[in-house]
Amino acid sequence: MRINREQFAAALVRLDLNGNKLAERAGVSRGTVTAVKTGKSCSRETAEKLAAVLGPCILEQEA
Repeated sequence: MRINREQFAAALVRLDLNGNKLAERAGVSRGTVTAVKTGKSCSRETAEKLAAVLGPCILEQEA
C-alpha cells in the first residue's frame, strides 16, 4: 500500500512528531517509518497503523 509522502510529512509537522516518536506510537520499526517516508510501499497493516496515528489523509487511494 502506498502512503502519500506530502500528506505524511505534513502530518508529522502538524503533530510535532519525528520518526522515532511515530514508530513508537504506531508500533512499527524506525526503519519502516524511514522507508515509507522515502516513498517505499508498505503492507496494509503497516499503513493502517501509521494512519491511526497520523490520520487517514496519508493513505493514497487504490485504483
